[in-house]
Amino acid sequence: MVLVATALVTAPSLAQTAKEATPSPGISEQVSEAESARPNELPRGQFVMPEEGDLIGQHYTITVDDHADTLIDIARRHNIGYEEIRMANPDVSLWVPGEGTEVVIPAQYILPPVPREGVVINLSELRLYYYSADNPEIVETYPVSVGRDEFATPVGVTRTTIKVENPAWAPPASMRREAAERGDPPPEIVPPGPQNPLGEHAILLDMPSYLIHGTNRPDGVGMRVSRGCIRMYPEDIKSLYERLPSGTKVNLVDIPFKAGWAKDGTLFVQSFPQLEENMGNFEPLLNALERVAEKASDDISVDYAQVKKVIEQPNGQMIAVHGPQMPAAPEPEQWDNDLLDEIELGDTSEQAPDA
Repeated sequence: MVLVATALVTAPSLAQTAKEATPSPGISEQVSEAESARPNELPRGQFVMPEEGDLIGQHYTITVDDHADTLIDIARRHNIGYEEIRMANPDVSLWVPGEGTEVVIPAQYILPPVPREGVVINLSELRLYYYSADNPEIVETYPVSVGRDEFATPVGVTRTTIKVENPAWAPPASMRREAAERGDPPPEIVPPGPQNPLGEHAILLDMPSYLIHGTNRPDGVGMRVSRGCIRMYPEDIKSLYERLPSGTKVNLVDIPFKAGWAKDGTLFVQSFPQLEENMGNFEPLLNALERVAEKASDDISVDYAQVKKVIEQPNGQMIAVHGPQMPAAPEPEQWDNDLLDEIELGDTSEQAPDA
């Protein structure tokens, strides 16, 4: 999908024609139900900007009450992406979690360590953050898909340009060639509708061929599956589309390790799988230590063993490494004195010589 933006710019009339894409049946009602279940009274994806610290949201658990639900269905209703829900529930079946199963909703986030302005997309985290200049007390965050290995989404600073509702899509030449080799050549132009991979809304970037857009395959949101563009759930891009001004700054970053303070003085860290194309000479542990040092002064005691563990297991889990929310240290094991006496007596009797 890398060349779509050019096609949309050069043929704007096509972007405004043909019928609308058909929304997923019942998703609006399901999202509304999920919003009533989560511990946040604000609209989907919105959180109060912390006066102190770097954390928003909170983890919570829901119980599956519909045997037909998949983990992907649950993720979408709770504003969570594919990889996020999978990593938070490694022992739960992706396709048949089962009625009565408890599912963790990992809806707590450390704000990325970059200026809190405009749109910030953390590629490793597969998540977008939006800091509106018109509403500085609120921060928004949504799961996204980014480019797969051979079509990596670039890192850099750009801005939004044109917004297109019901866009047409021109498959890039490379995709048409691949499809033709399979004996299934696509049309030169895909009109708006349920077959259009851009969904119903597209926001062009001042970066040739890259967009933020919806999708006709929402199950893939929160994965590396695109040809470089940023995909969002249809309901999320619609909300953002309506409120995001043209010319908004977009900061594309790749920050796999984050550290941040909770308002109660707990320092949390979390780590995500590093994108291979951005590794270069990147040293994960050194980077983590630098991030922690930026947040913690020299007189603060940090559990660096936990920091190392987070780096070795990059699953997005929030781990406390300092402060009141750190897990209590295990108490030393107490020996049963009577049992110890019995063991000593047993040893003595076994070693006694025959009479």
